[in-house]
Amino acid sequence: MEYARLVGAYENIDATTKRLEMTGHLVELFRETPPDLIDRVVYLSQGKLYPDFVGIEMGMDEKLAIRSLSLSSGYSESKIESEWKRSGDLGLTAAEVLKERKQVTLFREPLTVEKVYGNLEKIARATGPGSQYLKVKLLADLLGNASPDEAKYVMKAVTGKLRLGVADMTILDALAIAFADAKEARSEIERAYNLSSDLGMVAGMLAKHGLGAIKDFKITVGKPIRPMLAERLTSIEEIIEKTGGRCAAEYKYDGLRVQAHVSSEITLFSRRLENITGQFPDVCDALLKSIRAKEAIVEGECVPVNVETGEMLPFQQISHRRGRKHGVREAVEEFPVILFLFDCLYVDGEDLTGEDLLNRRERLKEIVEESARVKISDLVVTDDPRVFGSFFEKAIGDGCEGLLAKSIGADSRYRAGARGWQWIKYKRDYKSEMIDTIDLVAVGAFAGRGRRTGTYGALLMAAYDPDEDVFKTVCKLGAGFDDETLAKLPTLFKEYLIEHTHPRVRSELKPDYWLTPSFVLEVLGAEITLSPIHTCGLDAIREGSGLAIRFPRFTGTWRDDKSPEDATTVQEVVEMYERQLKRV
Repeated sequence: MEYARLVGAYENIDATTKRLEMTGHLVELFRETPPDLIDRVVYLSQGKLYPDFVGIEMGMDEKLAIRSLSLSSGYSESKIESEWKRSGDLGLTAAEVLKERKQVTLFREPLTVEKVYGNLEKIARATGPGSQYLKVKLLADLLGNASPDEAKYVMKAVTGKLRLGVADMTILDALAIAFADAKEARSEIERAYNLSSDLGMVAGMLAKHGLGAIKDFKITVGKPIRPMLAERLTSIEEIIEKTGGRCAAEYKYDGLRVQAHVSSEITLFSRRLENITGQFPDVCDALLKSIRAKEAIVEGECVPVNVETGEMLPFQQISHRRGRKHGVREAVEEFPVILFLFDCLYVDGEDLTGEDLLNRRERLKEIVEESARVKISDLVVTDDPRVFGSFFEKAIGDGCEGLLAKSIGADSRYRAGARGWQWIKYKRDYKSEMIDTIDLVAVGAFAGRGRRTGTYGALLMAAYDPDEDVFKTVCKLGAGFDDETLAKLPTLFKEYLIEHTHPRVRSELKPDYWLTPSFVLEVLGAEITLSPIHTCGLDAIREGSGLAIRFPRFTGTWRDDKSPEDATTVQEVVEMYERQLKRV
């Protein structure tokens, strides 16, 4: 399959902000793709080579990419770098340079998807002595045979800058239409994706074997299941009513959510499905000793703890262990954790996601031998608000954030990848003012003034709307940043800068810089108010008005354990506003 066909689709997608049009372009592309290539086409369209949980990125630094472009074009590295600084986009620079290339390959062969993917894969996997030379040669090989437009997207892909604004949900819609002739088939396809977190694999099964294979999809140990998520309420009575009059109230620990895949070895995945096994060797060792099953998938919360007192410590402590490649052993000693397990999704060939919560808990107890570092979460089943309230106070006293109320019975199966009222967060310090923190996504930035000249003065923050799969603005965030953090913001957000509103952002405000939704920050405000300028909750309370966070302040916590889609939802903000009115 010629790579030019992908490039044509990318150009069409990049030229629109309308999701239906994006979906249509993807449908055409997928239908024209040979079944044996559909997985690679899906990955490339996401700007990756594999699912995220594999942990292999094709990112190549700009210096090496410029060297490759120089080798394939005949232009000096300094001239290319100068052009790059002018345009700010190495993909556009590659296209411009190759339009005027000095070196012309006499026997250029059309680039194919197989060739592009194969070279990018070799670049991603090249390590050790001589790897930089190999990477340069592999990229130069592609650029030497590429048209200017092809070069643009090859360069964007290899440097990790291919961002088409195409979300996973859009790809699922396109797959359903392309291979099942009906968008209604999407629920089955989405289920397979939720149980595997691998869009390319799901696309391949669908293209080769049809919807029947998707309906028979099985969980595989080693492929993470997308986590089930919770809604939020502030009234115990409402929570009990919402969960059917009787619920399981479980400790809500202030830690890092972990999904553990157990076989002959342990693999740990974060809430964002990042493979974090190497960062928590102590947890792996403890699980190998505690799990009494050949294969299992269990979920829990990794909580930092003072081993001398048993006291649970704040979430920020565990962040010191995240992302480390060196000094892991020292971090294990300095920042010890306990894993509190709360769910069991799979045991020895049996998919438990369709079982009710209490049955899953029983299986968890059957296969887990508790130890000093692996425990089962505290839980009580009740229909009494007084019992719920007492258990809540006990959870707070034990160092938890609050409780997670969960439905029991027929309505309590594990809904992978979904957020719903089957799980409801109940956190501490709910009053008329906004004391509970929320997690918001940065979608824009405003240039600093005065003391903040040269950096950002504020960030435009948004909540997530899962119904529309978009981010809606709720505040400008300028307070709570120390000088060191402020100085780093332009560098931190540099590769996420875009020239126009992101297709998945809804904003009436026009910041100085637009950002691809990527970073989640924890925010605390004074209260939630009606707003004529923000799109979060627009028309939900009053026609023509959205909702805004008044006097928002950054708490200092970057929620790198959460993806943008895991941020506080628009509906949660609306619910918080309505509860706030009742308390006033």
